Amino acid sequence: MDVRRRPARPSQPPPPQSASTSSALDHHQTSSPKASDALPLPLYLTNGIFFTLFFSVAYFLLHRWRDKIRNSTPLHILSLSELFGVLCLIASFIYLLGFFGIDFVQSFISKPESDEEHQRFILHEDRKIHCGLPPKAKPPVELPQDDEEIVERVVSGEIPSYSLESKLGDCLRAAKIRREAVQRLAGRGVEGLPLEGFDYDSILGQCCEMPVGYVQIPVGIAGPLLLNGCDYSVPMATTEGCLVASTNRGCKAICASGGATCVLLRDAMTRAPVVRFSSAKRATELKFFLEEPLNFDTLSVVFNKSSRFARLQNIQCAVAGKNLYIRFSCSTGDAMGMNMVSKGVQNVLDFLQNDFPDMDVVGISGNYCSDKKPSAVNWIEGRGKSVVCEAVITGDVMSKVLKTTVPSLVELNMLKNLTGSAIAGALGGFNAHAANIVSAIFIATGQDPAQNIESSHCITMMEAINNGKDLHISVTMPSIEVGTVGGGTQLASQSGCLNLLGVKGANKESPGSNARLLATIVAGAVLAGELSLMSAISAGQLVKSHMKYNRSSRDITKIGS
Repeated sequence: MDVRRRPARPSQPPPPQSASTSSALDHHQTSSPKASDALPLPLYLTNGIFFTLFFSVAYFLLHRWRDKIRNSTPLHILSLSELFGVLCLIASFIYLLGFFGIDFVQSFISKPESDEEHQRFILHEDRKIHCGLPPKAKPPVELPQDDEEIVERVVSGEIPSYSLESKLGDCLRAAKIRREAVQRLAGRGVEGLPLEGFDYDSILGQCCEMPVGYVQIPVGIAGPLLLNGCDYSVPMATTEGCLVASTNRGCKAICASGGATCVLLRDAMTRAPVVRFSSAKRATELKFFLEEPLNFDTLSVVFNKSSRFARLQNIQCAVAGKNLYIRFSCSTGDAMGMNMVSKGVQNVLDFLQNDFPDMDVVGISGNYCSDKKPSAVNWIEGRGKSVVCEAVITGDVMSKVLKTTVPSLVELNMLKNLTGSAIAGALGGFNAHAANIVSAIFIATGQDPAQNIESSHCITMMEAINNGKDLHISVTMPSIEVGTVGGGTQLASQSGCLNLLGVKGANKESPGSNARLLATIVAGAVLAGELSLMSAISAGQLVKSHMKYNRSSRDITKIGS
């Protein structure tokens, strides 16, 4: 259809067209030939012939192969008619997939446009040609060369602060400009917050947005921790005095007693979307469908295609009225795996929508996961890596290194970690200070610090053995959420700490083994920290040691100047 021959509307005469505009319109109209234009017969006749040929040949070959199976004749031995049939089947399939498929797609792409659509196209092409811009190109953003002028434009809101990296192409310069703008907007300075000496390119798009500096946290080393026959020097990033020293003393006691043993019980990250139906009956129908073992294999294939490391392990459902909470558990290799499991869950939800079109996905996370919150489901079912770590501390080490006795430590653990926590209504908090060690190692190795909440779920057990001479101590931690790839693990400092432990990056020979080893090291360090702190409380040394090591009288500002 040629727009130039159409009569103008009475109420809106067409604007004059330049030669370039007419050329663009002609190109628009003639640049999309249909695949059916090259066919000798009309499209519907050609399609009918090949449809008939395809199904006729398929029917013929199926009957011949059925007879061969009954007569125990090898299928690969073909007669002339069968060979011709196979060639016809392939040819008709190629046509239906290629020519008919392309024409089908083009029938949607090449629909005639309305008068308004044609008019918009003409004006749009004319504007692009006269401005000298390539199609769909956006005019470049002009930024002043002077940083002071950019700061003023950020303060005024003319330039968004979050866009400085993309506009300037220099992450350090963007951080400097943003820092100055923030100080002017707040009316306060950030002296003491370092800016130089950090690789801001390494965090772009993955760790932190709109940076203005970085916080310095000292890293201490506790160890060696003798765990499963190997020594580990454990990096701990903390500002709490005595923490590294106390954990180091626990490592010394464990090493002197022959070391600790740690076993991984489970490895599965979880994500639990919430979906809604019009009735509770429909919600339960999906629950029964998901928990049917025959359907699990199909759902596993759909889930696992999201990643070569993601492997669906379990689906657990909970119903609340007409709402269904679906808790997916899967292994995630050496990654902590939140993004990986979320992608797999999205694939399954899209798949289920075909059989349950009335399913309304309210949220990809319904808190039945449960992430960054203390919860009974994580305490009971586990999330991430579930581990148990144990050691036997001899009586000599108890008296010489820990300065306490086995009976007093067992009694304190029962009254403090078990009974006291029960009276307080603790959820996963049956320990002395597991969160201290978990947080310090998490920050040092680039883990998500907020996941310290469920990762610190821990129950500490102590028991006198060998006629009361020695102490058996164990920590059981069902939800250690760690990874050695992705997120903050890729930053230089955190990568160095992972390398010190021998778990940097992904393990190519045994995917997931680095993350599992890191989880056992965390549990081993927690065991050392629990042993040392409980011994200090039992011996009455807690307040004295903190007053000595955690209360400095030095004027730090004078030292810095």
